[in-house]
Amino acid sequence: MNDPFESPTPPAVGAPTPDTAPAPAAAPAAAQGSTVGRVSALSGSSVVGLLHPADDPNSLAGEVTVGALIKMKTPQSEVFGIVIGLRSGDPSSISQQAEGTFDIELMCEAMPDPDAEGGMRYQRGVSVYPALGSPIYMTTQDELAGIYARPATSNVRIGSLHQDREIPAYILTDELLGKHFAVLGTTGSGKSCTVALILHAILEKHPNGRIIILDPHNEYTGAFEGMVEVVSPDTMQLPYWLLNFEETVSVMCSPSGADRESEIAILSGAILECKKRYFAEKGEKQFVTVDTPVPYRYGDLIKAIDDELGKLDKPDTSAPYLRLKSRLEGLRADRRYAFMFSGYVVTDTLPHVLSQLLRIPVDGKPVTVVDLSGVPSGIVDAMVSVLCRMIFDFALWCTKPQAAPVLLVCEEAHRYVPADLEGGFAPTRKSVSRIAKEGRKYGVSLCLVTQRPSELDMAILSQCNTVFSLRMGNERDLNYVRDALPEGSQWLLGALPSLRAQEGIVVGEGVTVSMRVRFDDLSPERQPRSSSANFSTAWQTDVDDPDLIEDTIEHWRKQIH
Repeated sequence: MNDPFESPTPPAVGAPTPDTAPAPAAAPAAAQGSTVGRVSALSGSSVVGLLHPADDPNSLAGEVTVGALIKMKTPQSEVFGIVIGLRSGDPSSISQQAEGTFDIELMCEAMPDPDAEGGMRYQRGVSVYPALGSPIYMTTQDELAGIYARPATSNVRIGSLHQDREIPAYILTDELLGKHFAVLGTTGSGKSCTVALILHAILEKHPNGRIIILDPHNEYTGAFEGMVEVVSPDTMQLPYWLLNFEETVSVMCSPSGADRESEIAILSGAILECKKRYFAEKGEKQFVTVDTPVPYRYGDLIKAIDDELGKLDKPDTSAPYLRLKSRLEGLRADRRYAFMFSGYVVTDTLPHVLSQLLRIPVDGKPVTVVDLSGVPSGIVDAMVSVLCRMIFDFALWCTKPQAAPVLLVCEEAHRYVPADLEGGFAPTRKSVSRIAKEGRKYGVSLCLVTQRPSELDMAILSQCNTVFSLRMGNERDLNYVRDALPEGSQWLLGALPSLRAQEGIVVGEGVTVSMRVRFDDLSPERQPRSSSANFSTAWQTDVDDPDLIEDTIEHWRKQIH
């Protein structure tokens, strides 16, 4: 059965879905004095409670289940926690007056505040702990609504609470975007739909936002119909001279071999000479380095290498020159690289590239989808690197700081910032890492999306202060996420393997309190194109298209999607 969160035709908002269970009943309103147990042990943020006997007429112990919210009172506050485990009674170790024990992870507290709605102010964390023997109560629906009340600061709705579908779930816009976030989950868990849902919710409130999506599979173009600028090799000119030297080396030099270092040295001298010639022709004196983003002619670069080759007096030293020259000529002749190496007339197109990428002005299209599906694998690293670097450098040098903040969504993030340092993508790792560490100072936010968090660079993932975790069962990934989650949220990991479709755990700065949420339905026209092949339908009939193979080969050879 298809996942309704990723199905091409999900039900309308509010309509029941075939594999979505009915909303859980709201927490019962406990009568005054009715309790479920008492505190028997405390340790840090954990509490162990003793359940009242089931035959106690004043007890609500039968309502205690894993995931239930409970509360305890202190002289100064009310402390709230979530039940993360239950154990039956053992007469040898538990009081005869107890039905069993249950484990509680503390979440937040409520302090008296006459200025707050309901007279109580709810806040993350616990400052005053309950005493041993304190009674434990079930949380009422009003208290649950108070804990997850709509924040006073800028916010958007993304769904409803798992405990009570009548209570909306909100995220804090500035905290989410200002401190980076990640969307994690196994393949088919609904990551792409979750990303689209979050972005649509934000853009509905902030239509002049600026969002750039690195899309390796061309999934998101249709999800933002009418509000998206698609950037692909067919629609964008990303000239080679925008590359810094590290990116240039990854494209133009041999990936390995004894002559690689020689090629790098030759290329460095040739590029520097060409860039100096650019300013000399304009009659300007400028300080130029090999990384300065100024135009230079591709033909001049090859000529500079030829000139150096002609000065050699030993034929056996010409190999790196010839190999480098051959690679440069091959790049210009390959139509797949035309978006970077075509054209003999060199002009300064940097303003146009930045305007198109950063949507300045927005002009009704706040989303830029960078379609990487047609970019050759040999150059995708350099392309992603230069795009990320331009985004950060523009924000860094902007004459009006934070005038145009931007969100960079990095789909399949483990491809660009892998945990394995030998996995390539060194220039991209450096560009994305810089955004993760310094971007928020300059108005550049980062969203990492991946189904394999264990393959993602932990140093970069740890910079994401809000985490959306969808269904995840791989033990290695779970252990990795455990290290990334903020302290006090470890209890949520136990729920990840059993999450239903369209459910997720949200923790971190982007929410007032960690929560398990049922995401809102996403209409068909807003869904990313990420559904899997329908084998059972396709295999019912034979393929009746005699031109299928020939047409496919033509597209394959011409690199047409």
